[in-house]
Amino acid sequence: MCQINVNQYLSNNENWVKEVLAKDAAYFDELKIGQHPKALLLGCSDSRVNPSKVLGTELGELFIHRNIANVVSHTDLNFLSVMQYAVEALGVRDIIVYGHYGCGGIKAAYENKANGLIDNWLANIKDVIRHYRKDLEAITDENEKLNRLVEYNVLEQIENIKQSSVYTEALAKGIKLNLHGWVFDLSTGLVRNLKEEVVV
Repeated sequence: MCQINVNQYLSNNENWVKEVLAKDAAYFDELKIGQHPKALLLGCSDSRVNPSKVLGTELGELFIHRNIANVVSHTDLNFLSVMQYAVEALGVRDIIVYGHYGCGGIKAAYENKANGLIDNWLANIKDVIRHYRKDLEAITDENEKLNRLVEYNVLEQIENIKQSSVYTEALAKGIKLNLHGWVFDLSTGLVRNLKEEVVV
């Protein structure tokens, strides 16, 4: 296991502040006023898929929630509260489900071995596996199968968003929400757009 000097992070922060202020002396004055994110992004907790870095966004552009395998669970009050705040308080109208190939949560759910506490969370993905079992069984290459499962999982989480009370209440109020399904490819660095859905 690789260890790092955590003080290096603080040093990096100081250097970053200097760089930012050299470009825009009022940067933090504007930032402290409040946030106006353009989108809510639900991503995976994997350390390799940092959405802000991958998408080249600035502070305040994305309202981000991350969990294992970017799952939308109807019992997850954390994500549902984040979504409600984003839509109702921040006025966000674009919601992105941001998965990635090579996802450990997806692989663990597919292998169906005992992993302890996380198995309760992975049950959400096992539902996706059951739903697409025939399609997945038709794929012979194991890596391709897991990649397809990543894609199916993203699409199913969009469907889960549509079943949430936050989403249905927004529609009842005439709020238009745009749903996006994206997958980050660790082997190329590119993000693939699986789905865009605008619901009025």
